[in-house]
Amino acid sequence: MDSATVRAHHHAAGMVVDGELAAALAEAADQENWLRQRGQTARDDLARPDEAAGSPGETEGRAFRRRLRLRHAIRLKAAALGRSRGGLTSKIHLSADRRCRPLSFVLTPGQAGDSPQFRAVLSLIKVRLPVGRPRTRPDAVAADRAYSSRANRSYLRGRGIKAVIPEKRDQAAHRKNRGSCGGRPIRHDPDLYEQRNTAERCINQIKVWRGLAFRFDKTPASYLAGLHLRGAILWIRSLQPR
Repeated sequence: MDSATVRAHHHAAGMVVDGELAAALAEAADQENWLRQRGQTARDDLARPDEAAGSPGETEGRAFRRRLRLRHAIRLKAAALGRSRGGLTSKIHLSADRRCRPLSFVLTPGQAGDSPQFRAVLSLIKVRLPVGRPRTRPDAVAADRAYSSRANRSYLRGRGIKAVIPEKRDQAAHRKNRGSCGGRPIRHDPDLYEQRNTAERCINQIKVWRGLAFRFDKTPASYLAGLHLRGAILWIRSLQPR
């Protein structure tokens, strides 16, 4: 399991707002207006006499600018775009098998963390077998230190999956400081951890397509469709006899 950040073209930021998103924007604006009216009196009481509330025109201008910022933030969240590395970006969270074939994709804004998407990526794994139901539980999961957390390890332990995730240095130091209450040292299989590069190699094969190395699609559904198409091509090539 791994993740990769892709830069978004400025054309990708022009997603059309649908009815559901427009309703959410209106509700958020109404809530903001209500909170502003309730907090106006408290702010006026706390303000110094020389910094009293400005004219009604200035107050409406600040409210309008806040509404614009809120609308822009919700639009970026709906489009799975975020601010990181100096521009608009999206992040691909994926899982791959030992043959560099993708198993699942999750698309988030570029500033999203890796560990919160751990369960979402694993929940989308479905590998069809010749007979029976699709397999949804791998034997082991190899990931880097960004996915090292107590919640992720408990989740893998509950599903009977072997965790091949090294412990962070600060987590190890915190565990040692707690003494006997810190628990046992966390160990991982180094041989299986060496095969974690298959996820990175899978990302390299996906980014061969220019439309996936850089995001030009306005909607996240269109970009995810391209990811699944590229993943299907990689699977078909691996199944062909050599």
